Amino acid sequence: MNAHDANPLVVWTEIPVRNLEKAITFYNAAFGWSMEVYEDSPVPMAVLGGRMNTVSGNLYEGKPAAPGTGNIIHIGLTVTLETAMDDWVKAGGKLISDPVEIPAGRFTLATDPDGNTIGLFEAKAA
Repeated sequence: MNAHDANPLVVWTEIPVRNLEKAITFYNAAFGWSMEVYEDSPVPMAVLGGRMNTVSGNLYEGKPAAPGTGNIIHIGLTVTLETAMDDWVKAGGKLISDPVEIPAGRFTLATDPDGNTIGLFEAKAA
């Protein structure tokens, strides 16, 4: 067995934003989260969903990729895709695709106010 046989998983992701406070306000409004600035790290950040002890990610002040060139982070929803799409737009984001059906559920692509592409993913009902 070699080291790659262990099937490593993605356990953390980071989303660069121009202004951390503004981004926190946007993501909290879009998802109903209550993130705040976390200072006990190499740089100030906000943990997505406010959940530090799980597979997740964070926002940090940095330079977002040019539109259409960065990684796409998909966020699992706790509401319907349509509700999430409405909340996203109301919070100040943009939708860039219609819903896409896949075997695991459906998603749409959207951009946050910094131009990061985010997938809004609704899992198929069990």
